[in-house]
Amino acid sequence: LVKRSQWIIGGDGASYDIGYGGLDHVLASGEDVNILVLDTEVYSNTGGQSSKSTPLGAIAQFAAQGKRIRKKDLGLMQTTYGYIYVAQIAMGADNAQTLKAIREAEAYPGPSLIIAYAPCINHGLKRKGGMGRSQNEEKLAVDCGYWHLWRFNPQLADEGKNPFTLDSKAPKWEDFRDFLLGEVRYLSVQKAFPKEADELFTQAEKMAKLRYQTYVRKSQEDWSEQI
Repeated sequence: LVKRSQWIIGGDGASYDIGYGGLDHVLASGEDVNILVLDTEVYSNTGGQSSKSTPLGAIAQFAAQGKRIRKKDLGLMQTTYGYIYVAQIAMGADNAQTLKAIREAEAYPGPSLIIAYAPCINHGLKRKGGMGRSQNEEKLAVDCGYWHLWRFNPQLADEGKNPFTLDSKAPKWEDFRDFLLGEVRYLSVQKAFPKEADELFTQAEKMAKLRYQTYVRKSQEDWSEQI
């Protein structure tokens, strides 16, 4: 008999915001269920409103001058339970890491959450090919440090190993602003509010670096001592 595989697939609007209570309840239940979140960083299906997933500096409905607060780290929040498998992926950046995370989530005998970076038409991709090159956009996002790849496997902790694995390479921070300006959601801020844009983009890069350093520290934790 084939084991039944259960996957719940949803967007970041529900997972980060209006449906977060339900998402958290399902994951906290301890049941063997898998959840895939397609993170477009806006409420894509209702006009592109700002959400808790929208990064600092991005323009969206109800954030016409660029969002002023940092993006919610949904994945890191769920790792605090200690028994939930969590991963951040971007297929265009690393196919092997994407497949490995999905296989590990499926094999894990408990709740799993995978957050996948998903370029959206509301981003307004300016680079050649537009949405037809969304996989390449994912690669650029990871290369410059805008998005990070990692996995948290609780089973490793049981073996005295660090459950957190940072799969992203050291970002090329010098390409960070060029990445932002390749999307209308950021370029519009620069055109309409040039003075504010420079400050916002500097802060956006700072927040990305802080998040990356958080992941680096977690990847270096010593889990060899058992209680």
